[in-house]
Amino acid sequence: MNDQELLRYARHVLLNEVDIDGQERVLASRVLVLGCGGLGHAAAAYLAAAGVGTLYLADDDVVDETNLQRQILFAPAELGLPKAQVLAARLAQQNPDIGIVPLVERLDQARITALLAQCDVVLDCSDNFATRHAINRASLATCTPLVMGAATRFEGQLSVFDPRQADSPCYACLFDQGQADDGACALFGVFSPLVGMVGTAQAAEALKIIMGIGRSACGQLVLFNALEAGTQTWGLNKNAHCPVCGANHAS
Repeated sequence: MNDQELLRYARHVLLNEVDIDGQERVLASRVLVLGCGGLGHAAAAYLAAAGVGTLYLADDDVVDETNLQRQILFAPAELGLPKAQVLAARLAQQNPDIGIVPLVERLDQARITALLAQCDVVLDCSDNFATRHAINRASLATCTPLVMGAATRFEGQLSVFDPRQADSPCYACLFDQGQADDGACALFGVFSPLVGMVGTAQAAEALKIIMGIGRSACGQLVLFNALEAGTQTWGLNKNAHCPVCGANHAS
């Protein structure tokens, strides 16, 4: 790190668990945030501020009036503009020294897999099961840690699926691939601070993975309830019969 970087990231460097080595890992890292809505907003903002070297922001949607209640980096003047481009521009103002790549496209399985092959970690901030399962398959194919977040109504979920660990479950161990999308926010609403709670927790998990510090949420499902204080944590086990990561899954 140069003198300017040492000053900018001084509060990380002062942490014994992080130090210069941990911050340099962040500066050299490549991260994909898939979904630039409320979760992606919060996660990407802290990843950019922390100095992630290359941050890919993927979303094919545009800014809508209903987004402004919780997607706090968008402004009314940006209605109709691509979310990924607007978010990338805003974060580039915050930290002009990192690479931020907006991807205004709906990523298919092959494209997600190709991107993950270049990344150290992927954050699933999407809002539909088909995309979530595609990310999960790509994570397994490329051995890339996956940080999953979800939020609807007043309830959120967080977990880490790390295929580098033999006993790690995958997303399909928890949610069946045939499960239908429920419409989430569009049908049931979402409490605006909740997406910040879950998204920042996703950023924390991603940074811990990159730095190699602490204990990740791998093998755990963390449940948020914005109507109550604190969180609940449930243990997750790998499903030996999982059609995606189980011993007898089709390759």
